[in-house]
Amino acid sequence: MSATDWATKPLGELFAVGAGKTMSAAARAGENKVPFLRTSNVLWDEIDVAVVDQMAIPERELIEKSLKVGDLLVCEGGEIGRAAVWEGGQEPMSFQNHLHRLRPKVDDVDPRFYVYFLQAAFTQLGIFGGAGNKTTIPNLSSGRLKALDVPHPPLPEQVAIADALRHVQRARRLNARLIATTEQLKTAAMRQLFSRGLRGESQKETEVGPIPGSWELVELGEVREFLQYGTSVHCTLDPKEYPVLRIPNIEPGRVNDSELKYCDLPEAQAKKYLLENGDLLFIRTNGVIDRLGSCAVYAGAPESALFASYLIRARLKARALPKFVAYFYGSTLGTSLVAGRATPASDGKYNLNTGTIDALPLPLPSTLEEQQEIVDVLDALDRKIDLHRRKREVLDQLFKSLLHKVMTGEVSVDDLDLSALPTFEGSAA
Repeated sequence: MSATDWATKPLGELFAVGAGKTMSAAARAGENKVPFLRTSNVLWDEIDVAVVDQMAIPERELIEKSLKVGDLLVCEGGEIGRAAVWEGGQEPMSFQNHLHRLRPKVDDVDPRFYVYFLQAAFTQLGIFGGAGNKTTIPNLSSGRLKALDVPHPPLPEQVAIADALRHVQRARRLNARLIATTEQLKTAAMRQLFSRGLRGESQKETEVGPIPGSWELVELGEVREFLQYGTSVHCTLDPKEYPVLRIPNIEPGRVNDSELKYCDLPEAQAKKYLLENGDLLFIRTNGVIDRLGSCAVYAGAPESALFASYLIRARLKARALPKFVAYFYGSTLGTSLVAGRATPASDGKYNLNTGTIDALPLPLPSTLEEQQEIVDVLDALDRKIDLHRRKREVLDQLFKSLLHKVMTGEVSVDDLDLSALPTFEGSAA
């Protein structure tokens, strides 16, 4: 049977819709508090219990306001319709009034299937575009939720579709954990490398903390040839002679050459801002202080690139490797050093200038060889992170495409082959 042959029923015929507990001052201050879920805990097909609030709920209300395994939670506000299934955990667990609890009324429903249908309906198909009440804060009332017409395929088909989509979801979540773990490993490696080095030597105390005994603590001004502000020429999305790197193109350690803008300049003027391999680019103004001072190494792409006025170029002398310097200022210590020297502006932004950048401390190994060895370690971790991020893009696109196709009947679940994805026996969703 295809999606076009599925029967449809109002959601209220398949599920009993229950209301959550309203937070109040009395509930907040009461005793014998019970954990409860908010809309922020309910993600698409996932309930995040990392941070769970509590409130007092009278014993007489607790049974009605508690969750059971298999309950479907749907967000009334925020991202209207966002849904996930409660699969058990801390007990008792209640839920706030901004969530609807849907408990199956009939035996032939798999709540997981309706999570995925709601996700397709609200995020891709637009078929419930008018489901929210037209109030100051858009919301999905229980009455409108019950009235939503939803498909009701045979239970085995619901289960098969939910299993297939859950399999892809698990692959996405495993990959997300691998990204997070590798990023944490890189952070820890940077902390060790910039305080202990790779030679196992004793440390010495400096104004930025301990560093290897043979290293110097210098100011950036000692190892750069010059600093320079970028061009303020008007740029457009239309391709012209010169691509111009801007704040969105600067990532820690490297240039992101997507979303480029372009300009035309006389050749003599363009030469002043033409980037060379190894140039460092600092963000000099930003509303997010952690982004301030983000430092990228230009490695030749895009070709013939210039840089915009909200960036500062540093060209280094031969005694410091650009990637080593960029990695240091991208570390937790380096970021804090930059943030601590930023100047707040009246518009809420933070600023750096060439004098501030020149004065930034820099722990520096005495040899280029050791600098390169540290760069090699961090490059290897970056390659692993990049690999997992590319996998994330593929898995995200696979899930979106599969969700759309099975819910519109373009693909039958019987035709799917997901054997190339990892297996997850015994793993959590």
